[in-house]
Amino acid sequence: MKVCVIGTGYVGLVTGVCLAHMGHDVICIDNNEQKIKLMQAGRSPIYEPGLAELMQEEMATGRLQFSTDLSFGVNHGEILFIAVGTPALPTGESDTRYVEAVAKGIGEHLPADSYKVIVNKSTVPIGSGDWVRMIVLDGVKQKQNGHTVQFDVVSNPEFLREGSAIFDTFNPDRIVLGSSNSKAIALMKQLYDPLIQGQFSAPEHLKPIPVVETDLNSAEMIKYAANAFLATKISFINEVANVCDRVGADILQVAKGIGLDSRIGNKFLQAGLGWGGSCFPKDVAALVHTAEDYGYQAQLLEAAVTVNNRQKLIVVEKLQQELKILKGKTIGLLGLTFKPDTDDMRDAPSLKLIAELNRLGARVKAYDPIVSQNGISQGLSGVLIENSPEMLADTCDALVLVTDWQEFLHLDYGQLGDRLQNRLIIDGRNFLDRDALEALGFRYVGIGH
Repeated sequence: MKVCVIGTGYVGLVTGVCLAHMGHDVICIDNNEQKIKLMQAGRSPIYEPGLAELMQEEMATGRLQFSTDLSFGVNHGEILFIAVGTPALPTGESDTRYVEAVAKGIGEHLPADSYKVIVNKSTVPIGSGDWVRMIVLDGVKQKQNGHTVQFDVVSNPEFLREGSAIFDTFNPDRIVLGSSNSKAIALMKQLYDPLIQGQFSAPEHLKPIPVVETDLNSAEMIKYAANAFLATKISFINEVANVCDRVGADILQVAKGIGLDSRIGNKFLQAGLGWGGSCFPKDVAALVHTAEDYGYQAQLLEAAVTVNNRQKLIVVEKLQQELKILKGKTIGLLGLTFKPDTDDMRDAPSLKLIAELNRLGARVKAYDPIVSQNGISQGLSGVLIENSPEMLADTCDALVLVTDWQEFLHLDYGQLGDRLQNRLIIDGRNFLDRDALEALGFRYVGIGH
């Protein structure tokens, strides 16, 4: 099938590359000329394991192209994906002006002699399907040639995890399609048929993928509800971990015990520094704001946000317990990104941690496998970025594990300890081997552990 993906951010680029790998003829459109030139040269503008290689492979087959020409893309695609950003505004609501601009542009370029399915892949406020239809029609009217166009709008939310987005695309738990039109749903099923039949699944996932067919509003709510539930689950286990610290229980054992309950499950029960990134903070805030618009206070979600904001600073409390006064102390952070296997710093717990340590008069250093190597630290303030764990450890009064990168499991902590002022490590993800570190003379402090 012929596909146009408008927007080459995280979701758009991954979607376009993976659809091309499934055999579709894909054109990715973006209005950023520099970004398009970068991708036309076979370079990915984002870090995601395996993405650049797959992108180059599909470009070589001719199934994947990049362009700034929206008219070219709209005329090419039977299915048009809107995959632009919807960042959070200070009020918590989503900024939908990019979606509006794309929808209007699609309307201005829709041909009269074909049927198009316009897909909301961006995370948009509930009710946006009908709104996008209205904006597209506004664009059509501005052409002033009186011709009619045929199109339907489908909501097809994404559920990708940064760091494993390609795997998640080919091994989804479900495919959600929201529309009131059976023809549009049928075309979307045709598009995803290789996934639905499990043709691209990993060996352990070789099974048909369920398709959830809903109305537009319900599909949009599924996306928000899924992320809000996962964020709340993380805040819950962090709340329990903080109680464990006070009563002498071990959150690792507690999480295992409750995670074996089939009604609860063991995923997203890892206590730590809280959630960040581009999805959870934005989507929870948007759902809270939507509830307010309709006269309801989402108190549970508000509490999840409050717990998460506090959790990002739990490390500061533990440092104060161990070192007392932090003024004049040097603290080394292992990791900066909000999770491993990504370069995403959006709403990362490290940012709030750095700001608070600076406020208390501490000197902050950091090493991150991606940030240190890719030079993306220019936007960071109040922290000295080191090029190796060894340089990080020099003169530090404590190390704090912030991001659970796999390479941090295999560092020579004996050597790092020799460079530290104090053999103190705060494990903000309960990730490291406590017994091994204590055998090396470290004072190990975990979260509820």
